[in-house]
Formats: sequence, structure tokens, C-alpha cells
Amino acid sequence: MKTLALSLGALALLSASVKGRADTLSDVKQRGYLKCGVSQGLPGFSTADKEGRWFGIDVDLCRAIAAGVLGDQAKVKYTPLSAKERFTALQSGEIDVLSRNTSYTLQRDASMGIDFVGVTYYDGQGFMVHKKLGVTSADQLVNASICINLGTTTELNVADFFRSRKIKYKLVTFEKNDEVVAAYDSGRCDAMSSDQSGLYADRTKLKHPEDHVILPEKISKEPLGPAVRHGDNRWGDIVRWTLFTLLEGEELDVGMATMEQAKASDKPAIRRIVGSEGELGKNLGLDPQFAQRILTQVGNYGEVFERNLGMASPLKIERGTNALWTKGGLHYPMPFR
Repeated sequence: MKTLALSLGALALLSASVKGRADTLSDVKQRGYLKCGVSQGLPGFSTADKEGRWFGIDVDLCRAIAAGVLGDQAKVKYTPLSAKERFTALQSGEIDVLSRNTSYTLQRDASMGIDFVGVTYYDGQGFMVHKKLGVTSADQLVNASICINLGTTTELNVADFFRSRKIKYKLVTFEKNDEVVAAYDSGRCDAMSSDQSGLYADRTKLKHPEDHVILPEKISKEPLGPAVRHGDNRWGDIVRWTLFTLLEGEELDVGMATMEQAKASDKPAIRRIVGSEGELGKNLGLDPQFAQRILTQVGNYGEVFERNLGMASPLKIERGTNALWTKGGLHYPMPFR
């Protein structure tokens, strides 16, 4: 999901309010828990059950940070945020990390006082339509009404797509994603547009999910990833290498299911990631077993993807571009050395 940039005046005020806040690691350790900004409810990415327990790939990244920094994946406070609220919450210090299906773009990374630290999920904007319309391609959405989330760049992507094809259309906008889903489900619009992963998630919320189809076109690049406040390089490194730990764990086949074998391994790469040799944790201000805790308590990226988004989940999304580079995908962890 994507949001428009804050005004320069608002950014200046936010920058002043957090000036001097440049040691998030110390804040988190002193507080005893991580403050994580997530969505207001997107299956597969971040959603809460009736008991208030949060699940999803974005949630698991926060759990991994807590495991590495605090030793316990459960030491996280989740703050559900709308697309409009998310950047303000990060800049003001309300949260320590934003892990909320947010697209990594130049404007956001360079002008909003935040730093993206990697890509959790490679996505692209698409369309979902009522199957009864018989539409098999977005090019067939002539004079269609499209439901979207207000305050996001979804509108710009839709406009670019239809304008380049000289196709007339009508937008129906709502402030909250659940309002978009409800309007689409009730038939107020012919299609809804969002990141394809979000469409897979939103389809599970519909009265009759089987009556809806996600069209094949991706009309934009949407690399979704976590962000931290600009200027706190050590904290940015910790979140970045937490993500790389999940990916490196999958590449080395080290995770929840294989940790005991990994700890007995004589392979240098595995010994480094489980903390048996080297001082990689020290470079981040963490202890040698930070990655071992992440992979033991949360799992590697493959395990995280499978239970939240893959064939073991209700969404059943194929890995595709989210496979490791060794398997034809785009995920490529930096070397642990």
C-alpha cells in the first residue's frame, strides 16, 4: 500500500520533534520491548486474531527484530496504522520500525526523513474483478468503476495505466481499506485495485471469494519493505541485517526445523550465522547469537513466507519473484562475513 508525501512544513515540524533521537537500540533495550507499526488488518502481512495476537510476514519481521535485540520474539507492541498515519507515526517516534506493506520509492526514501532498509516482498499493483463480468485482462475494463484506497499512489498508477491505453474509467475512493473491500463486495464498483498481494488477502474477506478473480497484469513495481527513521544508522543496520538473517537462513537451510543440526555443523557460513565463530553480532551492537535466536524463534524467510503467504496459508501465493536468487527469484542476502 502506498501514501502521498507529507508537506515540507509537516516534515520540518516532525524533524524538529525527533531531533536528537538517534539511538533507537538503547531506547528499545531500556524500554524492554519493540514498537512496531503494522497495517490495520491485511491477511498474510499483519492481522490480529480475536485474542489480539498478531500474525503475518510484516509481523514476523518485528518478531525477528525483538528476538535478535531483546532475546524474545514476543517483546513487541504492535500499532495498527492507516496509510495516512504510517509515516507520521515513524517520524514522531511513536514506533521504532514501520513494517506495514509499504512501497520503497525514491521520494519516500530521500525526502521524508525515513530510510528503507530492504525489501520483504516484491509486489506490483493489479486488479480484482467480479468473475461474472467475464473480464480476463485489465485492457477490458472499459468504462469500469474502480474502488481504491484514498491517500495512496494507487490512484496515480491507475490513471497512468488507463490514460496510456486511452480507456475511460471511474474512480470510487475510500479512506480505509476495509471500506474499499466492503464497497467492492457489495457491487458498488466493477473492480478494485491495490498491490496484488493485498488483493489476494482482501479476497479472503469477501462473502464468496471464489466469485472473484485477480487479473494477470501488474501495472507498477511495488517493492514492500521496512523503514526506520533517517539518521540512526546503527538501528537501520540492525533491521536490515535482521531481514538478511531470514534470507541467509533459508539459503543455508538453517531455520526452526534445522537449528539443532546447524549448531553442530562444521561449515564456516553456518557457524557464522549461528554464532559459533566470528563476532558479527558485535558489529551491530548485539551478541554473537542474535541470528541464531531469530532463526530459532521465528524461522527463516522460506518458513515465514510459507506459513503466512504460501501454500500452507489461505492466500496460497506462489514464490515467483519472492524466491531466492538461487531459485530464480529476486531475494539476495548480503554476505555474512
